[in-house]
Amino acid sequence: MIQPTAPMPLFGVVHETAKGHVVTAILIAMFGMMLTALSYGRMAAIHPQAGSAYTYVGQEIHPTLGFLAGWSMLMDYILNPVICVIWSARAMTNLVAAIPEEIWRVAFAALFTWLNLRNIQTTARTNQALTFAMGLVILAMLYFSGTYYLAHPTGLTRPFYDPATFSLTTLSTGTSLAVLTYIGFDGISTLGEEVIDARRNILRGTVLVCLIIGVLSALESYAAQIVWPYGEKLPDIDTAYVHIAGRAGGPWFFQIVNLTLILATVGSGSGGVLAGARLMFGMGREGNLPRGFFSYVHPASKIPARNVALIGAMSLIGSFVLSYQSGAELLNFGAFIGFMGVNLAALKRGTTLPGRLAAALGFLVCAYLWWNLPLPSKLYGGGWLAIGLLWHLTRGKEK
Repeated sequence: MIQPTAPMPLFGVVHETAKGHVVTAILIAMFGMMLTALSYGRMAAIHPQAGSAYTYVGQEIHPTLGFLAGWSMLMDYILNPVICVIWSARAMTNLVAAIPEEIWRVAFAALFTWLNLRNIQTTARTNQALTFAMGLVILAMLYFSGTYYLAHPTGLTRPFYDPATFSLTTLSTGTSLAVLTYIGFDGISTLGEEVIDARRNILRGTVLVCLIIGVLSALESYAAQIVWPYGEKLPDIDTAYVHIAGRAGGPWFFQIVNLTLILATVGSGSGGVLAGARLMFGMGREGNLPRGFFSYVHPASKIPARNVALIGAMSLIGSFVLSYQSGAELLNFGAFIGFMGVNLAALKRGTTLPGRLAAALGFLVCAYLWWNLPLPSKLYGGGWLAIGLLWHLTRGKEK
């Protein structure tokens, strides 16, 4: 769900939105996400069983608010494979331009669905190998960008602050998008029944993931910005990082980064399908969604196959309706709703003043970034919440 190369697919969108202040946006987002990670960790200590925003908000505040938190996160899990389909299809046109992007969208939506219906999952060893490969690509990017900068210096502090383009409004909007870099850290809280000493290690793992990804993302974004400063037109916003890598390291490095990000995005997209299918299963099992459909488990594969197929179909449709940026904005809308709910739950159960202050500050940062999302994402996201609330209030739980 979360990759060492996390900021690369999103880089172009944040670069344009924040007017070149990607590094600053990444670091501000890290501050808010680490505060939220603390709240997730504290909730995991109180509820050491497998949990999520759906569980924490529902048990600590109110079942209806818990449903809305889960409903918001469900939108995230549906939108994650949507934007992964869009990005992967666009990147494939860099490799095979003769095949239309629309064909690639169908192919990737089918791939994400097939991987989950066949119950094909990456092992820990495979994940370690992929992480190692991504690490090599990141190191190569840092090296090539450094050598490029020595030949074409543009100003070392410009990626942090450029007085010619700085605006608090655009930085805030860019930061609300940059949060996508961290989406997935909350999934650690669902492993409470598998982790040794969950009360301690869920908190440590969640915070460390945000810290490590934040530092890596800032370095990767800084490397890109010293190679391609704001003001120079990018060939393609969605796959901007690939083109920047090509400028720094040449055509062969362009292809390596392009292929690496496709593999990373396939992993994220297929993981999103499975996470969404399991969340649907949990909500169906508890009667918050129609039990007959959503709580079905395939007798052979032991996976919620109907939910997988449904999310796969929605991923395909969404890839033709949304752009990468609009999908990312809408995804973050749902994430912020869930994050604000978890921070409020942690604030309610806080036993120390520092813990309460951290939860309150985490809520305020998430609320501020949510407010700075573009208006269309708030309108469409609000519509999704309204549909969920109407369903919940009129139907109630199935008996």
